Amino acid sequence: MSLADVAYVPEDAAHDPEIEAINEEAFGPGRFVRAAFKIREGGPHARDLSFVALHGDKVIASVRLTPINAGEGQALLLGPLAVRPAWKNLGIGKRLVRIAVEAAAVAGWGAVVLVGDAPYYGPLGFKPIPRGQLTMPRPVDPARLLAAELHSGAVEMLTGEVRHAALARAAGERA
Repeated sequence: MSLADVAYVPEDAAHDPEIEAINEEAFGPGRFVRAAFKIREGGPHARDLSFVALHGDKVIASVRLTPINAGEGQALLLGPLAVRPAWKNLGIGKRLVRIAVEAAAVAGWGAVVLVGDAPYYGPLGFKPIPRGQLTMPRPVDPARLLAAELHSGAVEMLTGEVRHAALARAAGERA
């Protein structure tokens, strides 16, 4: 078990069963009632901006990005981020976040939003979103609503209810 043997690659549909197992292991059945899950069930994630860490041919960690809309703004919702227990605390999760955020910036996205711990995500460029600026479909501790701004002014455009971009399109909103 060596970090030198870990490969970081774009997610592929073949990874889905292992990703689901990692998320089940990390978050248990409670993951289905979280606000971020409610948003993600509104449509697909951006597979081209989602990544896995592999040890050999085994998925040991995963991060996904999902397109969202809120007010006049568009962004990506980061999560879930999960790492198998034997590989935790080695920097794999943080490296996956950096890779995903960099890919989002290259693809022209203005911001990446997440619900998470500021001490973990802060060093990766995430800052608290001002209280009351965004609402989630289920209760969220406002201190855990964070964003990494990739283009100036992108976070300011995110206001009101956070929705999956596919739902916003279906409702005739800006997508």
